[in-house]
Amino acid sequence: MSQRSDLRRRKATLEGEWFRLVPRLKTTGPAAGGGADALRHEVTESWARSLSSVDPGRDSAPVTDGGTVHHRWTDSPLRRPVDDLADELRGIADDAGFVTAVTDESGTILWTCGGRTMTRRAERVNFAPGGRWDEQAMGTNALSLALRTGRPSSVFSAEHLVTALHGWVCYCAPVHGPDGRVLGVLDMSTTWDRSNPLAMSTVRSLVSVIEARLRTELPRHTRDNPGQVRLTCLGTDQAVREERPLALRPRQLEILTLLALEPDGFSPERLREALYGDRPVTASTFKAEISHLRRALSGGIATRRYALTTPVSCDAVDVLRALENGDAETALRLYRGPLLPRSAAPGIEQWRAYLEVAVREAVLASTRPEHALRYGERAPYDAEVHEHALRLLDQGDARRAVAAGRLSTALRD
Repeated sequence: MSQRSDLRRRKATLEGEWFRLVPRLKTTGPAAGGGADALRHEVTESWARSLSSVDPGRDSAPVTDGGTVHHRWTDSPLRRPVDDLADELRGIADDAGFVTAVTDESGTILWTCGGRTMTRRAERVNFAPGGRWDEQAMGTNALSLALRTGRPSSVFSAEHLVTALHGWVCYCAPVHGPDGRVLGVLDMSTTWDRSNPLAMSTVRSLVSVIEARLRTELPRHTRDNPGQVRLTCLGTDQAVREERPLALRPRQLEILTLLALEPDGFSPERLREALYGDRPVTASTFKAEISHLRRALSGGIATRRYALTTPVSCDAVDVLRALENGDAETALRLYRGPLLPRSAAPGIEQWRAYLEVAVREAVLASTRPEHALRYGERAPYDAEVHEHALRLLDQGDARRAVAAGRLSTALRD
Protein backbone atom coordinates (compact mmCIF):
# COMPACT_ATOMS: atom_id res chain seq x y z
CA MET A 1 0.00 0.00 0.00
CA SER A 2 1.37 3.43 -0.94
CA GLN A 3 2.04 6.06 1.71
CA ARG A 4 -0.74 8.24 0.26
CA SER A 5 -3.26 5.37 0.30
CA ASP A 6 -2.27 4.48 3.83
CA LEU A 7 -2.81 8.09 4.93
CA ARG A 8 -6.24 8.16 3.32
CA ARG A 9 -7.16 4.92 5.07
CA ARG A 10 -6.03 6.28 8.44
CA LYS A 11 -7.84 9.57 7.85
CA ALA A 12 -11.05 7.69 7.06
CA THR A 13 -10.64 5.63 10.23
CA LEU A 14 -10.09 8.72 12.34
CA GLU A 15 -13.02 10.59 10.83
CA GLY A 16 -15.14 7.52 11.42
CA GLU A 17 -14.23 7.76 15.08
CA TRP A 18 -15.13 11.47 14.99
CA PHE A 19 -18.58 10.76 13.52
CA ARG A 20 -19.10 8.04 16.12
CA LEU A 21 -18.64 10.73 18.75
CA VAL A 22 -20.91 13.30 17.05
CA PRO A 23 -24.16 12.08 18.71
CA ARG A 24 -22.45 12.48 22.06
CA LEU A 25 -21.43 16.02 21.21
CA LYS A 26 -24.93 16.89 20.03
CA THR A 27 -26.25 15.98 23.45
CA THR A 28 -23.56 17.85 25.35
CA GLY A 29 -22.58 20.84 23.25
CA PRO A 30 -21.66 22.28 19.86
CA ALA A 31 -18.72 21.04 17.82
CA ALA A 32 -15.68 23.27 17.53
CA GLY A 33 -15.58 25.56 14.55
CA GLY A 34 -19.30 25.46 13.90
CA GLY A 35 -20.01 21.81 13.18
CA ALA A 36 -18.74 18.26 12.94
CA ASP A 37 -18.70 17.98 9.16
CA ALA A 38 -15.03 17.01 9.05
CA LEU A 39 -12.12 16.57 11.36
CA ARG A 40 -9.45 19.21 10.82
CA HIS A 41 -6.44 18.09 8.81
CA GLU A 42 -3.95 18.97 11.55
CA VAL A 43 -6.03 16.95 14.01
CA THR A 44 -6.22 13.84 11.82
CA GLU A 45 -2.46 14.01 11.27
CA SER A 46 -1.87 14.32 14.99
CA TRP A 47 -4.20 11.40 15.73
CA ALA A 48 -2.32 9.26 13.22
CA ARG A 49 1.01 10.10 14.87
CA SER A 50 -0.35 9.74 18.40
CA LEU A 51 -2.04 6.35 18.10
CA SER A 52 1.31 4.57 17.98
CA SER A 53 2.26 5.77 21.48
CA VAL A 54 -0.91 6.86 23.30
CA ASP A 55 -3.88 4.80 24.46
CA PRO A 56 -7.05 6.91 23.92
CA GLY A 57 -8.43 5.27 27.06
CA ARG A 58 -5.74 6.55 29.39
CA ASP A 59 -7.09 8.59 32.29
CA SER A 60 -4.36 11.18 32.86
CA ALA A 61 -1.06 12.58 31.62
CA PRO A 62 2.17 10.82 32.57
CA VAL A 63 4.44 12.43 35.12
CA THR A 64 7.90 13.94 34.53
CA ASP A 65 10.57 13.73 37.26
CA GLY A 66 8.09 12.28 39.72
CA GLY A 67 6.05 15.45 39.44
CA THR A 68 8.79 17.54 41.03
CA VAL A 69 9.55 20.34 38.59
CA HIS A 70 10.28 23.23 40.94
CA HIS A 71 13.94 23.31 39.89
CA ARG A 72 12.99 23.40 36.22
CA TRP A 73 10.62 26.31 36.80
CA THR A 74 13.25 28.17 38.82
CA ASP A 75 15.71 27.89 35.92
CA SER A 76 13.14 28.58 33.18
CA PRO A 77 13.50 31.82 31.18
CA LEU A 78 9.69 32.06 31.36
CA ARG A 79 9.53 32.23 35.14
CA ARG A 80 10.26 35.94 35.60
CA PRO A 81 7.84 37.30 32.96
CA VAL A 82 5.12 34.87 34.09
CA ASP A 83 5.66 35.85 37.73
CA ASP A 84 5.26 39.50 36.69
CA LEU A 85 1.90 38.62 35.10
CA ALA A 86 0.78 36.14 37.76
CA ASP A 87 -1.90 38.38 39.30
CA GLU A 88 -3.41 39.11 35.89
CA LEU A 89 -3.30 35.45 34.89
CA ARG A 90 -4.99 34.40 38.12
CA GLY A 91 -7.64 37.08 37.71
CA ILE A 92 -8.48 35.96 34.18
CA ALA A 93 -8.57 32.30 35.18
CA ASP A 94 -10.83 32.98 38.17
CA ASP A 95 -13.23 35.30 36.33
CA ALA A 96 -13.63 33.10 33.24
CA GLY A 97 -13.49 29.70 34.94
CA PHE A 98 -10.24 28.58 33.27
CA VAL A 99 -7.11 26.79 34.33
CA THR A 100 -3.98 28.46 32.98
CA ALA A 101 -0.75 26.53 32.48
CA VAL A 102 2.79 27.23 31.31
CA THR A 103 5.01 24.46 29.95
CA ASP A 104 8.64 24.18 28.94
CA GLU A 105 9.75 23.33 25.41
CA SER A 106 9.20 19.60 26.04
CA GLY A 107 5.51 20.03 26.93
CA THR A 108 5.97 19.47 30.68
CA ILE A 109 3.75 21.74 32.76
CA LEU A 110 5.81 23.91 35.11
CA TRP A 111 3.21 26.34 36.50
CA THR A 112 -0.58 26.57 36.75
CA CYS A 113 -3.24 28.78 38.28
CA GLY A 114 -7.03 28.68 38.47
CA GLY A 115 -10.04 28.51 40.74
CA ARG A 116 -10.35 25.67 43.21
CA THR A 117 -13.06 23.76 41.33
CA MET A 118 -11.37 23.93 37.91
CA THR A 119 -7.97 23.17 39.41
CA ARG A 120 -9.33 20.00 41.02
CA ARG A 121 -10.84 18.91 37.71
CA ALA A 122 -7.56 19.60 35.93
CA GLU A 123 -5.59 17.63 38.49
CA ARG A 124 -7.70 14.53 37.77
CA VAL A 125 -6.11 14.36 34.31
CA ASN A 126 -2.76 15.61 35.65
CA PHE A 127 -3.09 19.00 34.00
CA ALA A 128 -0.75 20.15 36.73
CA PRO A 129 2.97 20.80 37.32
CA GLY A 130 4.92 17.72 36.27
CA GLY A 131 2.33 16.49 33.77
CA ARG A 132 3.62 15.71 30.26
CA TRP A 133 1.41 17.06 27.47
CA ASP A 134 3.55 16.55 24.39
CA GLU A 135 2.04 14.54 21.55
CA GLN A 136 3.96 11.35 22.27
CA ALA A 137 2.80 11.37 25.89
CA MET A 138 -0.78 12.65 25.70
CA GLY A 139 -1.76 12.59 22.05
CA THR A 140 -3.66 15.33 20.27
CA ASN A 141 -4.23 18.41 22.41
CA ALA A 142 -3.73 22.16 22.02
CA LEU A 143 -0.41 22.18 23.88
CA SER A 144 1.12 19.45 21.73
CA LEU A 145 -0.10 21.07 18.50
CA ALA A 146 1.25 24.49 19.48
CA LEU A 147 4.63 22.98 20.38
CA ARG A 148 4.80 21.04 17.15
CA THR A 149 3.69 23.79 14.77
CA GLY A 150 4.97 26.87 16.57
CA ARG A 151 1.53 28.44 16.07
CA PRO A 152 -1.50 29.14 18.29
CA SER A 153 -3.88 26.20 18.50
CA SER A 154 -7.21 25.24 20.00
CA VAL A 155 -8.66 21.76 20.47
CA PHE A 156 -12.31 21.20 21.34
CA SER A 157 -13.90 18.24 23.09
CA ALA A 158 -13.66 15.03 21.01
CA GLU A 159 -10.88 16.45 18.86
CA HIS A 160 -8.68 15.33 21.77
CA LEU A 161 -7.34 11.84 21.20
CA VAL A 162 -7.72 10.87 24.86
CA THR A 163 -11.36 10.28 25.82
CA ALA A 164 -10.85 11.68 29.33
CA LEU A 165 -10.32 15.12 27.72
CA HIS A 166 -13.54 15.18 25.68
CA GLY A 167 -15.16 17.42 28.27
CA TRP A 168 -12.49 20.10 27.78
CA VAL A 169 -11.62 22.91 25.39
CA CYS A 170 -8.08 24.29 25.30
CA TYR A 171 -6.63 27.51 23.86
CA CYS A 172 -2.88 27.65 23.51
CA ALA A 173 -0.05 29.68 21.98
CA PRO A 174 3.71 29.07 21.90
CA VAL A 175 6.10 31.48 23.59
CA HIS A 176 9.12 32.33 21.43
CA GLY A 177 12.39 33.56 22.84
CA PRO A 178 14.24 36.54 21.35
CA ASP A 179 16.17 34.14 19.11
CA GLY A 180 12.97 32.61 17.68
CA ARG A 181 13.08 29.35 19.59
CA VAL A 182 9.93 27.99 21.23
CA LEU A 183 10.52 28.11 24.99
CA GLY A 184 7.16 26.65 25.98
CA VAL A 185 3.45 27.37 25.69
CA LEU A 186 0.77 29.30 27.53
CA ASP A 187 -2.53 27.41 27.70
CA MET A 188 -5.98 28.32 28.99
CA SER A 189 -8.32 25.35 29.41
CA THR A 190 -11.85 24.88 30.64
CA THR A 191 -14.89 22.65 30.17
CA TRP A 192 -16.49 22.81 26.72
CA ASP A 193 -19.61 24.55 28.03
CA ARG A 194 -17.47 27.51 29.15
CA SER A 195 -15.80 27.94 25.76
CA ASN A 196 -15.33 31.59 24.87
CA PRO A 197 -14.61 33.11 21.44
CA LEU A 198 -12.36 35.71 23.11
CA ALA A 199 -10.16 33.12 24.82
CA MET A 200 -7.72 32.69 21.94
CA SER A 201 -7.20 36.41 21.48
CA THR A 202 -6.60 36.68 25.23
CA VAL A 203 -3.96 33.95 25.09
CA ARG A 204 -2.26 35.62 22.10
CA SER A 205 -2.19 38.98 23.91
CA LEU A 206 -0.70 37.47 27.06
CA VAL A 207 1.96 35.65 25.05
CA SER A 208 2.84 38.91 23.28
CA VAL A 209 3.41 40.55 26.67
CA ILE A 210 5.58 37.65 27.85
CA GLU A 211 7.66 37.72 24.66
CA ALA A 212 8.10 41.50 24.95
CA ARG A 213 9.38 41.08 28.50
CA LEU A 214 11.75 38.35 27.37
CA ARG A 215 13.22 40.76 24.82
CA THR A 216 13.53 43.48 27.46
CA GLU A 217 15.32 41.12 29.83
CA LEU A 218 17.78 39.84 27.23
CA PRO A 219 20.42 42.56 27.82
CA ARG A 220 20.26 41.99 31.58
CA HIS A 221 20.57 38.25 31.07
CA THR A 222 23.56 38.57 28.80
CA ARG A 223 25.26 41.03 31.17
CA ASP A 224 24.99 38.41 33.89
CA ASN A 225 26.49 35.89 31.44
CA PRO A 226 29.14 37.71 29.40
CA GLY A 227 29.90 34.59 27.36
CA GLN A 228 26.36 34.27 26.00
CA VAL A 229 26.55 34.55 22.21
CA ARG A 230 23.89 34.16 19.54
CA LEU A 231 25.30 32.81 16.28
CA THR A 232 23.23 33.14 13.10
CA CYS A 233 24.81 31.19 10.28
CA LEU A 234 21.94 30.04 8.04
CA GLY A 235 21.69 32.26 4.99
CA THR A 236 23.95 34.84 6.64
CA ASP A 237 26.86 35.12 9.08
CA GLN A 238 26.66 37.08 12.30
CA ALA A 239 27.55 36.60 15.95
CA VAL A 240 25.93 38.87 18.54
CA ARG A 241 26.49 39.41 22.23
CA GLU A 242 24.48 41.88 24.32
CA GLU A 243 22.72 42.89 21.10
CA ARG A 244 26.05 44.03 19.64
CA PRO A 245 27.76 42.27 16.71
CA LEU A 246 31.06 40.63 17.54
CA ALA A 247 33.94 41.83 15.36
CA LEU A 248 34.82 38.49 13.81
CA ARG A 249 36.46 37.82 10.48
CA PRO A 250 34.94 35.17 8.17
CA ARG A 251 37.46 32.54 9.25
CA GLN A 252 36.63 33.11 12.92
CA LEU A 253 32.92 32.77 12.18
CA GLU A 254 33.69 29.46 10.48
CA ILE A 255 35.53 28.27 13.57
CA LEU A 256 32.71 29.35 15.87
CA THR A 257 30.14 27.61 13.67
CA LEU A 258 32.08 24.35 13.61
CA LEU A 259 32.56 24.41 17.39
CA ALA A 260 28.84 25.08 17.90
CA LEU A 261 27.87 22.19 15.60
CA GLU A 262 30.32 19.76 17.21
CA PRO A 263 30.20 20.35 20.98
CA ASP A 264 32.67 17.52 21.64
CA GLY A 265 35.29 19.67 19.95
CA PHE A 266 38.20 19.16 17.58
CA SER A 267 41.80 18.17 17.80
CA PRO A 268 44.01 20.97 16.42
CA GLU A 269 44.81 18.86 13.36
CA ARG A 270 41.19 18.07 12.57
CA LEU A 271 40.01 21.64 12.99
CA ARG A 272 42.82 22.92 10.78
CA GLU A 273 41.83 20.42 8.09
CA ALA A 274 38.14 21.40 8.40
CA LEU A 275 39.09 25.04 7.83
CA TYR A 276 41.79 24.85 5.18
CA GLY A 277 41.74 21.36 3.68
CA ASP A 278 44.95 20.79 1.73
CA ARG A 279 45.85 24.47 1.48
CA PRO A 280 49.31 25.32 2.82
CA VAL A 281 48.62 27.49 5.86
CA THR A 282 51.17 28.12 8.59
CA ALA A 283 50.55 27.03 12.15
CA SER A 284 50.94 30.63 13.33
CA THR A 285 48.14 31.81 11.02
CA PHE A 286 45.83 29.08 12.28
CA LYS A 287 46.64 29.79 15.94
CA ALA A 288 46.16 33.53 15.42
CA GLU A 289 42.58 32.94 14.24
CA ILE A 290 41.88 30.79 17.30
CA SER A 291 43.43 33.37 19.63
CA HIS A 292 41.36 36.21 18.19
CA LEU A 293 38.14 34.21 18.56
CA ARG A 294 39.09 33.21 22.12
CA ARG A 295 39.59 36.87 23.07
CA ALA A 296 36.26 37.83 21.48
CA LEU A 297 34.54 35.13 23.58
CA SER A 298 36.29 36.25 26.79
CA GLY A 299 38.13 32.95 27.01
CA GLY A 300 35.37 30.69 25.78
CA ILE A 301 37.50 28.01 23.97
CA ALA A 302 39.37 25.14 25.57
CA THR A 303 43.10 25.01 24.82
CA ARG A 304 44.21 21.41 24.32
CA ARG A 305 41.15 20.22 22.45
CA TYR A 306 39.29 23.04 20.79
CA ALA A 307 35.76 23.14 22.19
CA LEU A 308 33.41 25.87 23.43
CA THR A 309 33.43 26.52 27.16
CA THR A 310 30.91 29.38 27.01
CA PRO A 311 27.23 29.23 26.04
CA VAL A 312 26.63 29.78 22.31
CA SER A 313 23.16 29.44 20.78
CA CYS A 314 23.13 28.71 17.06
CA ASP A 315 20.31 28.58 14.52
CA ALA A 316 21.88 25.63 12.69
CA VAL A 317 21.99 23.64 15.94
CA ASP A 318 18.34 24.54 16.55
CA VAL A 319 17.43 23.15 13.12
CA LEU A 320 19.29 19.92 13.84
CA ARG A 321 17.51 19.58 17.18
CA ALA A 322 14.12 20.08 15.52
CA LEU A 323 14.93 17.45 12.88
CA GLU A 324 16.00 14.99 15.56
CA ASN A 325 12.64 15.53 17.26
CA GLY A 326 10.77 14.95 13.99
CA ASP A 327 9.58 18.56 13.99
CA ALA A 328 9.72 19.54 10.32
CA GLU A 329 7.61 22.64 10.98
CA THR A 330 10.17 24.21 13.32
CA ALA A 331 13.11 23.09 11.19
CA LEU A 332 11.62 24.79 8.12
CA ARG A 333 10.81 27.94 10.06
CA LEU A 334 14.40 28.23 11.29
CA TYR A 335 16.14 27.10 8.10
CA ARG A 336 16.59 30.45 6.35
CA GLY A 337 19.23 29.38 3.85
CA PRO A 338 22.49 27.46 3.40
CA LEU A 339 25.09 27.36 6.15
CA LEU A 340 27.58 30.27 5.86
CA PRO A 341 26.81 30.61 2.14
CA ARG A 342 30.08 32.44 1.33
CA SER A 343 32.34 29.92 3.03
CA ALA A 344 34.50 27.44 1.12
CA ALA A 345 35.93 25.74 4.23
CA PRO A 346 35.70 21.95 3.77
CA GLY A 347 34.15 21.40 7.18
CA ILE A 348 31.50 24.03 6.56
CA GLU A 349 30.74 22.64 3.11
CA GLN A 350 30.17 19.19 4.63
CA TRP A 351 27.80 20.53 7.28
CA ARG A 352 26.07 22.71 4.69
CA ALA A 353 25.35 19.69 2.51
CA TYR A 354 24.23 17.64 5.51
CA LEU A 355 21.74 20.30 6.64
CA GLU A 356 20.36 20.80 3.13
CA VAL A 357 19.81 17.07 2.65
CA ALA A 358 18.34 16.59 6.14
CA VAL A 359 15.83 19.42 5.75
CA ARG A 360 14.87 18.26 2.25
CA GLU A 361 14.35 14.67 3.42
CA ALA A 362 12.16 15.92 6.28
CA VAL A 363 10.04 17.80 3.73
CA LEU A 364 9.70 14.73 1.50
CA ALA A 365 8.75 12.61 4.52
CA SER A 366 6.14 15.10 5.70
CA THR A 367 2.46 14.60 4.90
CA ARG A 368 1.75 18.34 5.08
CA PRO A 369 1.71 19.99 1.64
CA GLU A 370 2.57 23.40 3.11
CA HIS A 371 6.01 22.04 4.03
CA ALA A 372 6.75 21.14 0.41
CA LEU A 373 5.30 24.44 -0.79
CA ARG A 374 7.40 26.45 1.66
CA TYR A 375 10.59 24.56 0.84
CA GLY A 376 9.78 24.85 -2.86
CA GLU A 377 10.07 28.64 -2.62
CA ARG A 378 13.77 28.21 -1.88
CA ALA A 379 14.28 25.28 -4.26
CA PRO A 380 12.65 26.34 -7.55
CA TYR A 381 14.50 23.67 -9.56
CA ASP A 382 13.75 20.74 -7.23
CA ALA A 383 11.17 18.84 -9.29
CA GLU A 384 10.80 16.05 -6.72
CA VAL A 385 9.71 18.52 -4.02
CA HIS A 386 7.12 20.10 -6.34
CA GLU A 387 5.82 16.66 -7.33
CA HIS A 388 5.53 15.79 -3.64
CA ALA A 389 3.49 18.93 -3.03
CA LEU A 390 1.12 18.03 -5.88
CA ARG A 391 0.63 14.52 -4.52
CA LEU A 392 -0.37 15.89 -1.13
CA LEU A 393 -2.67 18.67 -2.32
CA ASP A 394 -6.33 17.85 -2.90
CA GLN A 395 -7.63 18.29 -6.43
CA GLY A 396 -9.65 21.36 -5.51
CA ASP A 397 -6.82 23.11 -3.65
CA ALA A 398 -5.92 26.41 -5.31
CA ARG A 399 -2.29 25.95 -4.26
CA ARG A 400 -1.93 23.19 -6.85
CA ALA A 401 -1.46 25.92 -9.47
CA VAL A 402 1.62 27.18 -7.62
CA ALA A 403 3.14 23.71 -7.29
CA ALA A 404 2.33 22.84 -10.92
CA GLY A 405 3.91 26.07 -12.16
CA ARG A 406 7.06 25.43 -10.19
CA LEU A 407 7.24 21.85 -11.45
CA SER A 408 6.84 22.98 -15.04
CA THR A 409 9.65 25.50 -14.63
CA ALA A 410 11.92 22.94 -12.98
CA LEU A 411 11.36 20.35 -15.73
CA ARG A 412 11.77 22.90 -18.49
CA ASP A 413 15.09 24.17 -17.17
